[in-house]
Amino acid sequence: MGKMKTHRGSAKRFKRTGTGKIKRFYAYKGHLTGKKSSKRIRKLRKSALVHPSDQRRIDHMIP
Repeated sequence: MGKMKTHRGSAKRFKRTGTGKIKRFYAYKGHLTGKKSSKRIRKLRKSALVHPSDQRRIDHMIP
């Protein structure tokens, strides 16, 4: 029987932490940053954890 394939798009966007939670990065920092405040751009650099309600869905996509 075949194995489940990793969803490659998700594998590039999410990382698993040591405790098994899933880490993500913020959107809206790729371009058009001239109109956004420095404080906002600085906050977007950091990472965040995936919300628990979404975690189960992403668990299926990444190993």
